[in-house]
Amino acid sequence: MRPFLRSRLAALLLAPILALAGCGEAPPTGSGAGFAGLGESAEGYAQARPGTPLRFPEDHGAHPDYRIEWWYLTANLEDQAGEPLGLQWTLFRQALVPPQARPAPEEWVADQLWMAHLAVSRGERHAVAERFARSHSADPGEGNAGQAGAVAQPFRAWLDDWTLATRVEDPDADTFERLTLTAFDGEGQERVGYRLELTAEGPLVLHGDAGFSQKSADGQGSMYVSQPFWRVEGEVVLAGETHAVSGQGWLDREWSSQLLGPEQAGWDWFSLHLEDGHRLMAFQLRGGGEAGGDYRSGTWITPAGEPRALAPEELALTPLATSSVAGREVPTRWRLEVPAAGLDLIVEAPHAERWMATTVPYWEGEVVARDHATGAPLGLGYLEMTGY
Repeated sequence: MRPFLRSRLAALLLAPILALAGCGEAPPTGSGAGFAGLGESAEGYAQARPGTPLRFPEDHGAHPDYRIEWWYLTANLEDQAGEPLGLQWTLFRQALVPPQARPAPEEWVADQLWMAHLAVSRGERHAVAERFARSHSADPGEGNAGQAGAVAQPFRAWLDDWTLATRVEDPDADTFERLTLTAFDGEGQERVGYRLELTAEGPLVLHGDAGFSQKSADGQGSMYVSQPFWRVEGEVVLAGETHAVSGQGWLDREWSSQLLGPEQAGWDWFSLHLEDGHRLMAFQLRGGGEAGGDYRSGTWITPAGEPRALAPEELALTPLATSSVAGREVPTRWRLEVPAAGLDLIVEAPHAERWMATTVPYWEGEVVARDHATGAPLGLGYLEMTGY
């Protein structure tokens, strides 16, 4: 579940952006409802609901009638010497007004705000960059114009020169099956980024109820699709040094208008590539469950890409140890149990310093999964934690 997930940026940042965009008043300076305001009322926006049909390739592109949306890639890689690296690239879209309140296309006004995050991790190093842009929903970036946008066919999602784009030339083929990601920031010894080729070796996975992922006992949620079968190859630059890398990636697509309930303070989200070919997505939203407890959900994915939705009672997520990160105590060692899949895992971050010191800060980093009883390694993945 995603995230990037950053539906309300800090008011001090939004105020000048909105002023430049001509969108009137900035949001109130209060903390809003739920993490980053994701529990605020979404009246006037399209709502994610069970039974909403998903259509591809159309749904690879933007959904401006919904308030929030993201394209979210994480990857566990190795360089030529076998040294592990982790990376993240996320493009977030935030609608500033409901569809019926949009400015006319001829007005020089933006109604969509975009944010992108880049991160590369290797050992104790963790480099992060962030960018912002704006657009008008009447101009989705046709002809690859505009500072930021996302179009479905041929697929391209971008902010400035940070671009996730198709490598498929056949206009009748699925142009989401082979992608190139290019994103760099800084110069010299501060240079960080990557140019990667992503090749899908399995199908898209629809989470929850045919793509509707419930996020609380009250029923609100998101449309949620993943591509957990990326083979990744390319080059990563960190501290000015270039590394040839290869490994596996996971890309989440999620769009919603009211992702959380107002009482939900944040979440813990796991994506795991297991050595036997299975994949697992599991999340816990703190609050919003029955009788005030936490709300859990997940998807168990076979090596062939067949998903099995996991109900809240089929998952157990227990923090076992915390680390002091950026002045916060963050759980970086977990027990994750899925009895129906025969899983009892210890999931641990080898390096705790994976704090994303972005406008809305959070923790995101690589994790290792081991068998709880024997300690045998069972897989790799990523963990995201918000609201700490």
